[in-house]
Amino acid sequence: MTARPILELRARIRRGLRDVFDYRGFVEVDTPVLSREVLPEAQIDPIAVFLDGDDAPRYLQASPEALMKRLLARDAGAIYQFAESFRAGERGRQHDVEFCLLEWYEPGGTLGSVAGLLSAICAAALGSQGLDRLTCRDAFSAHAGIDPLTASVAELEAAVARFGVVAPAVGATAAERWDRAFELLLAEVVQPRLGRGRPAMLVDWPASQAAFARLDPQSPQVARRFELFVEGVELANGWEEDPRREVLAERIASANATRAADGRGVLPVPERLLAAHGETMPEGVGAALGFDRLVMLAAGADSIAAVRCFSGEA
Repeated sequence: MTARPILELRARIRRGLRDVFDYRGFVEVDTPVLSREVLPEAQIDPIAVFLDGDDAPRYLQASPEALMKRLLARDAGAIYQFAESFRAGERGRQHDVEFCLLEWYEPGGTLGSVAGLLSAICAAALGSQGLDRLTCRDAFSAHAGIDPLTASVAELEAAVARFGVVAPAVGATAAERWDRAFELLLAEVVQPRLGRGRPAMLVDWPASQAAFARLDPQSPQVARRFELFVEGVELANGWEEDPRREVLAERIASANATRAADGRGVLPVPERLLAAHGETMPEGVGAALGFDRLVMLAAGADSIAAVRCFSGEA
């Protein structure tokens, strides 16, 4: 296959997305790919790089989140970025060690405003019209026959077994087993049925799945998080941010505890990111979208390799 059609497709979609963001007053930014800090996440392994003379590693960023948030704390306003990102051990039809993320932050934004933006992104890149918005409770009830906001760990694990999905690891705590069962049902049963015919935005996640999202003040068992699905493909995820330093510190500690329990290794606390949280960190929405996956969907391909000129084996 010649390179030109792939390059033209990627360039056309990128131009269309820039138009979407520029029209809404976002500013495109660049942040370092290599940094001394990384945001610890339970299931994502960053790639460490040792430079001559350094006594501690630097990290290829798994996403630009930590650095873009430091810009937010300096009154950057609404910002977006096409960022080369890196994650160890991720290879597959929709994954690679190096990939491109479209990430953005909208101070003052909500899940309502991001729904309009996601609809515009999908219209520009995929020609779709509109967006279906549904809750985790609705999606799991319809496709897995269970309510994740009230289900016990035993009920979730029974649903996993009922669908013939590989069971979660035994020996974990009840909370860890609950999260693993939820994630298995989402990945293997619910997700493949979402976004068929029209993009679907999945909202109102169980609090234990909050990541760095704020909890709903009216319903604290629910996190103000979303994921976007198109034809069964997870395309984007994000949330309404919690700007409080103590909350971020607690979530980082929880992520590192999970990493330690899984034998993944504890990551250093990002002190500069923590320092940026507080009075100058605005409330709003942050989101990340897999650009390679978006191009794959636009091309009608079944792998991101079909729409890239180089892979992680380059």
